[in-house]
Amino acid sequence: MALTRPTLTRRGARALAAAAVALAALTGAIVWFAGSEDRALDGACDGVLPVGDVRSVLGEDAELDVTNRTEGAFGDKAAKSGGKRANSLSVRCRIAAEGTGHIAVTIAGSPRPRAEYGYGELYAAVPASHTLPVPLGNGWSGLFAAETARLDDAEDGTATTAVLLDCARRGDSLLITVETALRGATTLDDPAVRPDFVRTATATAEAANDHWGCGARLGTPVRTVGLPVNEDEYEPLLGAKGTCAAVPTASRSAVSTARETARDRAPRESCVLGTRDGSPLYRLEAYYGPYAEDARSQYTRDYDYENVTPAEKPAGRLGQSAYWAGATCPRGAESALYLIRAADADGETRRRPDLAYERAALAAFAAASAEHHGCASPSLPGG
Repeated sequence: MALTRPTLTRRGARALAAAAVALAALTGAIVWFAGSEDRALDGACDGVLPVGDVRSVLGEDAELDVTNRTEGAFGDKAAKSGGKRANSLSVRCRIAAEGTGHIAVTIAGSPRPRAEYGYGELYAAVPASHTLPVPLGNGWSGLFAAETARLDDAEDGTATTAVLLDCARRGDSLLITVETALRGATTLDDPAVRPDFVRTATATAEAANDHWGCGARLGTPVRTVGLPVNEDEYEPLLGAKGTCAAVPTASRSAVSTARETARDRAPRESCVLGTRDGSPLYRLEAYYGPYAEDARSQYTRDYDYENVTPAEKPAGRLGQSAYWAGATCPRGAESALYLIRAADADGETRRRPDLAYERAALAAFAAASAEHHGCASPSLPGG
């Protein structure tokens, strides 16, 4: 385990510089001591953070507070230490600018050791609020989520970008998650600004890919990225062309609308099915790589009273109104996981579930998603 590096601000750097000058005067030596804050920033997250992009987002002249934590190993080193594929790498760093905001970065190796299952999330999460995260596209396997919250007289904006690197060997992968929180951030709605937040994550992913010898195929620069899909952005299900494409309508369940995103190599996909006025009835989810691993670990922890969960079988029924399916994917550390769950607020779908439709919707969703990701045909639940 690497020790947490001490926090060093510009004020602290000046104090150290003053002490060095005083010592030089006493000893007659000539000492040049400068840039301590820059050195702390250069070493952030094992040295893979893009310093220029961080300063661009937080402010070129901002006084920065840098903290770090690195644990575990990845790839060949992890295999040698554990005897099996067990990537315990966990890297976290946080760069904060007083009065401006912060950038928090998490880098985790996958698959995680089984000993870690049942102890909270294995990987940093992309916010799953009322909006649907959108894929990064441009050859990246990644997601972008954003939200604003009013605090006092200003708006706080938070953007989260996740980039998944499928390494060239043994099914290993690296998941890089970057949270950018800015005070008074009314700029999240500006399409010219959003790529700045994404660039910090993709540049970190490029450096991490080289630093840990991942050998993943990288994407191209992201010049445009959409906003997450809001609750009122529903459309007729029959015209769906993204993550809800091919999912059937249902007269008995009154399913006729959909909220969806593009399907563009995202490691997590969502499709929300609703009534004519957009009220949500069902939520379909697809998880790949570390996201599938994390979901299964959470079922191990939270649903151990069930006879069977997605952690034990590739397909089945969970609870009153929920099914899951699974598929084997190339080089994947974990099989893909597909879920359908009731999403209506009043619980009517749970009280009167249309199980035949749930299985049909899940089958169509899983088949389309698996084909897009190059996975085998999904294993589906029975009646």
